Amino acid sequence: MEQILKVDNLKMHFPVKKGVLKRTVGHVHAVDGISFSVLKGETLGIVGESGCGKTTLGRTIMNLYRPTSGDVYFRDIPVNRTGHKELLPLRRDFQMIFQDPFESLNSRHTVRYILEEPLIIHRSGNREWRLKRIEELLDRVGLQKSSLDRYPHEFSGGQRQRIGIARALALNPMLLICDEPVSALDVSIQSQILNLLMDLQNEFRLTYIFISHDLTVVRHISDRVAVMYLGRIVETADADSIYTGALHPYTKALISAIPDPDPESRRERIILQGNVPSPVNPPEGCHFHPRCPYAKEICRKSYPELKQYGDKINQHHAACHFAGEF
Repeated sequence: MEQILKVDNLKMHFPVKKGVLKRTVGHVHAVDGISFSVLKGETLGIVGESGCGKTTLGRTIMNLYRPTSGDVYFRDIPVNRTGHKELLPLRRDFQMIFQDPFESLNSRHTVRYILEEPLIIHRSGNREWRLKRIEELLDRVGLQKSSLDRYPHEFSGGQRQRIGIARALALNPMLLICDEPVSALDVSIQSQILNLLMDLQNEFRLTYIFISHDLTVVRHISDRVAVMYLGRIVETADADSIYTGALHPYTKALISAIPDPDPESRRERIILQGNVPSPVNPPEGCHFHPRCPYAKEICRKSYPELKQYGDKINQHHAACHFAGEF
């Protein structure tokens, strides 16, 4: 199967400035050496606690942030090393759905202009063709044509997210980065948006990177899952393997926190002690060791590599010195 995206040792460090002269006194290690690839037509779920760098990773892949180091290849083209003029045609092929549909939609623009703007920027068709196109988009995401001349504040949260999805689809992209697209919505609306995204993927053969802190949602929509902690990926596998046979203690703790609908279930909850360390000054060795109940001396001194476990078909990777031994 064709590889559509490759991320190679990607780092995004933000400077911390203090004092009258605003001198740099440190860096926030938001994304700290991440590598993975995504195949055409699949959905890669990225999960982790708030502040682990999920959103920064998505925006760096989109080249909204220029990475500190590393590379992002979209169909073998290094996006982060490409100039603005060369990048513009590529923008048609990868788009982003943002977490907050109210903040990501310009409140001064009508739906008509919000959906037509990307078509104008990329010089797609004439005015008549563009109107037909945006009407088709509205219909496909479940909104009426009468919505065209209304403003974002006149819609509910779920409807605004549908507008955001329609905008992302306007240029017929291959890859969509979905940054917690349902976290700001009611539970009943979440299922509608998730089903819409899955239908659109099947219809247009889309590839998704689905970012979320909700492991239940990620399991529902993802083919593979990558678990992030403090700017790094600590485990990757197909969705079923992650949820039934996690190898990393952090992943096990996240899964144990998923609510079980069975009232008779007595699943053991793993309570992590302490707080997430500061990304400005991450701990030596394994970043998870201050909270890990199984940490040993080597964990405090050496960061474990992301190693493969299992066969080549069902690839399962984990960054833990004692993966699967507890």
